[in-house]
Amino acid sequence: MTEVRPMEAASPSLWEREEEVDAVVRAIDTLVADRSSSGSLLMIRGEAGLGKTALLAETRRIAESRNCTVWSARGAETLRSVPFNVVRQLLQPALVSLMPEEAREYLGDWYDVAGPALGITEPGERQADPQGVCDGLVAAVRRLARRDYPLVLLIDDAHWADQETLRWLAAFAERLDDLSVLVVVARRPGEVTGESARLLDAVAAASSSPHTVLDALTPGATAELTRARVGAHADAPFCREVWAVTGGNPYETVELLAKVLDSELEPTEGAAAELRALNRSARGGGLVARLEELGIEATRFAWAAAILGTDISVRLVAKLATMEHDEALRCVELLKDARILTAPDPAAGRVGQGDLEFVHPLIASAVYNSIPDALRTAMHGIAAQVVTDSGRGAAMASRHLLKVHPDDDEELVEQLREAAREHLAVGAPDAARRCLERALLEPPTPDVHAHVLYELGCATLLTAPATTIHHLQAALGMPGLDGDARVDAVFRLSTALLHNDQLEEAVRTVEAEAARHEDGPAKLRLTAVRFMWEGIAGEAVSPGRSERLAALAETCTGRDNSERALLILRGFDALIHGENAEEVVEYCDRSLVNGRLAPGLGWTDTEWGIELLLMLASSYAHTDRLDRAESLCTEALRAYEQAGWSGGHLVLAHAYVGLAHRRRGRLREAETSLRESLRLAERVGRGLPLYWTVTCNLVDTLLARGHVQEAWEIAEEYDFAPPYPSTIVMPDVRTVRGRLLLAVGRTKDGINELEEAEKAAAARGHHNPVVVTWALDLARALAVDDPGRAARLASEARRQAERFGTDTAIGEALRCAAALETGQRAVRLAAQAVAYLEASPCQYEHAAARVEYGIAARSVAELNRGLALARSCGADGLVAQARDVLDTGRGLR
Repeated sequence: MTEVRPMEAASPSLWEREEEVDAVVRAIDTLVADRSSSGSLLMIRGEAGLGKTALLAETRRIAESRNCTVWSARGAETLRSVPFNVVRQLLQPALVSLMPEEAREYLGDWYDVAGPALGITEPGERQADPQGVCDGLVAAVRRLARRDYPLVLLIDDAHWADQETLRWLAAFAERLDDLSVLVVVARRPGEVTGESARLLDAVAAASSSPHTVLDALTPGATAELTRARVGAHADAPFCREVWAVTGGNPYETVELLAKVLDSELEPTEGAAAELRALNRSARGGGLVARLEELGIEATRFAWAAAILGTDISVRLVAKLATMEHDEALRCVELLKDARILTAPDPAAGRVGQGDLEFVHPLIASAVYNSIPDALRTAMHGIAAQVVTDSGRGAAMASRHLLKVHPDDDEELVEQLREAAREHLAVGAPDAARRCLERALLEPPTPDVHAHVLYELGCATLLTAPATTIHHLQAALGMPGLDGDARVDAVFRLSTALLHNDQLEEAVRTVEAEAARHEDGPAKLRLTAVRFMWEGIAGEAVSPGRSERLAALAETCTGRDNSERALLILRGFDALIHGENAEEVVEYCDRSLVNGRLAPGLGWTDTEWGIELLLMLASSYAHTDRLDRAESLCTEALRAYEQAGWSGGHLVLAHAYVGLAHRRRGRLREAETSLRESLRLAERVGRGLPLYWTVTCNLVDTLLARGHVQEAWEIAEEYDFAPPYPSTIVMPDVRTVRGRLLLAVGRTKDGINELEEAEKAAAARGHHNPVVVTWALDLARALAVDDPGRAARLASEARRQAERFGTDTAIGEALRCAAALETGQRAVRLAAQAVAYLEASPCQYEHAAARVEYGIAARSVAELNRGLALARSCGADGLVAQARDVLDTGRGLR
């Protein structure tokens, strides 16, 4: 058998780890060899005590010997509820080396987003978006990694990492391809379930090599280790019994051999029988008994250290254990001698406030679990006060408060509410939820109970609409929530219902609350919200809604945001019903203050939500006021990026920037924006209304570009097919789906889909041929088989376009009419379409009209003008069409 020996000065836990160390060496050598190389991730799995920590320590030693920068962090069993705990540890070496102004320079726009989560700056007034904070942390580490190349990140006990850190790590691991950094993660198998398990699986999936699974030591290696520790004279039966007793677990082997030395046991076959008793004293109940032998003071100190769990300061532990400082120092020495506590290893690289740490997580868990239940609960309550008094804040104290038994404590409820606010401010809604759910168990007093439920609903709004609905309905069903808070709760409830695809319930909720109020600001706001939700309904709404909205809007002067909201809603309603475009623009303009969004009505203001402003942008986009639409959409994108809102708000901002590009005729830019929007939407979740908006716009843009196969692939991959959402989507989903089916040759299915679009538009009273273009598409599709119906559809679309009055609407209607004609009549209609669309800001439609006019008039000059426009738009299909005709050259002049 090959003799197995550890490398010089290596930990005993590195015996039989040559293959694992070689993999680490190869990864580090690859990292340092080429700064442009892709990043990599190594995942180490192993049961407790098999040497994961020792392998990470060896990784650090090797990396530092090659002049790498190494950052490290470690999860802890009792700290899983502390958000960003592990990622803060990881970044501390970089952060403590930077002055605040340097940190701001390195992190750029992400400083105010990620800074509060990292504890380097105070949070803002608004609730932070969790996805934005995660993206900010990814950006922060990426920027710092470029500065500190070659960088190695070590994360130990990842199974105990907080969920916020795991979310960051999963996102960071996905983007290692373009960043030269090595990440090494160690974890136990199992241990976690639910979202944390899913995130750890995502991290593992990014690994650049097969997972390293640590095995127990072989009998031969255990014998070598035994003789190295207790003497070469240890005989074979004794060594074999050491292996049998410990199962080859390196940590247990080292601890057992330490007990052998302490007891002066002879390592011979005759003493082998005593090893099992010694092993029991080194773990579990034996460890507890050993601790008790050190005396009640040392036991109390160890318990207090286990309660605090991290950054174990002698001063704080002494305060929690209610002992004098000198007595605490004496306990420290006893616990060090007993191999229970130790000083932190400076070589580990973690920067903290602690003087001590447990020798091994197994010891920390054993000590913590040995505390009697009632005493442990009481100590957590005292620890919360100790942490608060030390200036670490309510959020840090909350993990202790979560462990305290309910006892009608009003002060505890307020502490948990404050902790929840702090968690929300840094982008940790799950931590806030845990605090508020625990506050409900206390329970709160009757005058506070509804407010706690309301705050809990707000905490879950971004992550769990169904849960939000339950909490807010409960809050509104009990006394205590009055005034603006109640109105806001109703608005948030209706928003959650909308996001949960319960639009009708959202409308009924707001309508019922409005009926409870006398005329005034609250009632007006609720009325506007009801009109807003009805305005985005995909199905027919209540009879007379438009008339009621028009009458109410006529009384509005724009003196407050409720009136401004009603003016926006009136403009949007006029748009989709095809009223005169100038009137639509007038309503929209009256909603602004000096041409800008009013204070409190901005993109990141939460009083009204994004839907209202998207209606405003849509109204401008479809009335040919593209400068105003683009300005609004760009402002939205900038506002969300600066605020770190990387969820659904940023998805829609990119989608509407794409819509503005599409309307302008910048098809390449539109596709880029929409693909980014789709990438972000994947993180939010499929099936939501915003997902339909993104997919529909991207399919529409790809069809305009002539990329039919790509459009079909997007539709197939992202389920762009019935059943359709209950909310309105722009452009109309049925129309775009019908046009797609026609483009791929499924003519009958395409006509059927467009006829369904016709029925849906009639039911909703949507008669604007620019917003819902089914009539123009259907007329072209029916031109051969049913020319009479096609002509009637085109004639009615032209009438509606002239009523609406924009150059784009009239030009598009004339294009369709020309396509149904032949000879000189087709030429005249095509020429009129060109004249209107030349005055329109929609360059793609202008290019299409030029190409069609050139073909009808057989004009080389017009075809070349259309070809140039099509190229500038990125309309490859139009380019090919024009080139084919020009290349053929038959009958052209």
